[in-house]
Amino acid sequence: MSLQNILSAHVKQAVSAEYQTELESVEFQATRKEFTGDITVVVFPMLRFLKGNPVQIGEKIGNYLVDNVDEVKGFNVVKGFLNVEISDAYYLDFFSKIKDENTYGFETPKEGEKAIMVEYSSPNTNKPLHLGHVRNNLLGYSVAEILKASGKKVYKTQIINDRGIHICKSMIAWKLFGNGETPESTGLKGDKLVGNYYVKFDQEYKKGIEIMVNDGFSVEGAKTMVPIFLDAQDMLRKWEAGDEEVVSLWKKMNGWVYKGFAETYKNLGVDFDTLYYESDTYLLGKEFVAEGLKSGVFFKEEDGSVWCDLTEDGLDKKIVQRSDGTAVYMTQDIGTAIQRIKDHPDVGGMVYTVGNEQDYHFQVLFLILKKLGFDWAKNLYHLSYGMVDLPSGKMKSREGTVVDADDLIDEMAATAEEISEELGKLDGYSEDEKKALYKTIGLGALKYHILKVDPKKRILFDPKESIDFQGNTGPFIQYTYARIQSILRKADLTSNVTLSAVETQLHPKEKELIKQLQLFPEVIQNAAEQHSPALIANYTYDLVKEFNSFYQNVSILGADNDTEKVFRVQLSKTVAQTIKNAFSVLGIEVPERM
Repeated sequence: MSLQNILSAHVKQAVSAEYQTELESVEFQATRKEFTGDITVVVFPMLRFLKGNPVQIGEKIGNYLVDNVDEVKGFNVVKGFLNVEISDAYYLDFFSKIKDENTYGFETPKEGEKAIMVEYSSPNTNKPLHLGHVRNNLLGYSVAEILKASGKKVYKTQIINDRGIHICKSMIAWKLFGNGETPESTGLKGDKLVGNYYVKFDQEYKKGIEIMVNDGFSVEGAKTMVPIFLDAQDMLRKWEAGDEEVVSLWKKMNGWVYKGFAETYKNLGVDFDTLYYESDTYLLGKEFVAEGLKSGVFFKEEDGSVWCDLTEDGLDKKIVQRSDGTAVYMTQDIGTAIQRIKDHPDVGGMVYTVGNEQDYHFQVLFLILKKLGFDWAKNLYHLSYGMVDLPSGKMKSREGTVVDADDLIDEMAATAEEISEELGKLDGYSEDEKKALYKTIGLGALKYHILKVDPKKRILFDPKESIDFQGNTGPFIQYTYARIQSILRKADLTSNVTLSAVETQLHPKEKELIKQLQLFPEVIQNAAEQHSPALIANYTYDLVKEFNSFYQNVSILGADNDTEKVFRVQLSKTVAQTIKNAFSVLGIEVPERM
């Protein structure tokens, strides 16, 4: 039972005994640094139920706690705040229970509980993954791992946007200008090769508009009449009609892209349990559009297009199928959601990791699925996140001004190498060991820099700043973990001295560290509830700061006696394990040496 639960029950008993009043809840907060105490009971909210001076009420409750609760050794009252001092025995007892628990803070899934599916990445197959996708992947993967750690069964998935006009743009440009080149013949990753042709299409399209405008067309008229654009539209119609040659080219070029994506995912350290393809799920979406028309959820306009009227729900009318019978994004998303539940009947809810420019789309999607009568639609969540900006400005895929994910990963490792060599701490490492370490530090810096920010906020990403070995950064936390491993290598962990309150009086820094460790399970649960890896990242930074303060003020290996030494080594080991656990749900590795 947590300390808050223990104290809450006794505070309620105190109020009942002293004031003959039943309290529904008790409010706690951390004791402010300038006061003595470990946890504070806030008296002010009780004044709604109790008559009297808040200081006197605090005194009465404090005396009751000292007399009746073993864990409480003293108290002081400041205005309406009752600062409670907890005995060292309580903290030592807690520590002895968790010190050998490698999965401390993590819950296992409960039997029969519904699973959650987390969607992330979901790229288009016309370009490589870029910095925006990196934030998406890191967020989605981490939220999936946090939900898992909180005791949920989780499936990781993505929907691959492998159809539509944007895909045909790359295909037509390759057909017109590619001269049969392949990833093998060019030495390029397949996703990069296809992405180059998406950029090529845009260049040729703009040239075509310019020519037509010079010939007297309006800009708007030229945009829809440029031959290469008409070719792409024709190719899309042929694809939807199942034209053999077009489908064969589509499969070939998508195959190149998938191979490239797989390499990037591996380098980024993310994975998936299931994959869905828009080219499959849009058909199921169309089936349910037909169902919705019969049941009155949708209506047909005179031109044959199908819509959903959401005006009574405070939204607008939304198209779900074009007049020519072709699918829109909404059609496909309806089909994908339904297909996933068909494939995984144990799923009771889904998390969609998609940028905040799609906020309205998901409001509409979730509402339509509810109207179609799906019970699980009430458990759908849009993990909406802000864009990633660079010091140099906004990225545009079709103009080729994006920061490529692979290049970014390489750049992070190179920056880590540069900074590590300046610090000169890697004597005795082989070249392979150094290379692996640079990648661990570089990726750790990238992931931490992105995940420590609340998902809803925009990020200004500066690679150099993220690989600082000081401050709230991934490398600073990794370095502390490596420092603890160094202590553990020097210490003798075979001695099994038992720790008891009689033998060990806690140093204030030891106590603060144990208090910080106590928070970890609750932080995991809160992060799962709020879908926010930032809570874990910033908790870990606070834990590391607390450890470094302990390290600077308390001698670990030079302790006065064996009991103290063993206790401090075990405490350091538990901190390291908690850092490792916290970083594991952020997808960040911790190096044994640094």
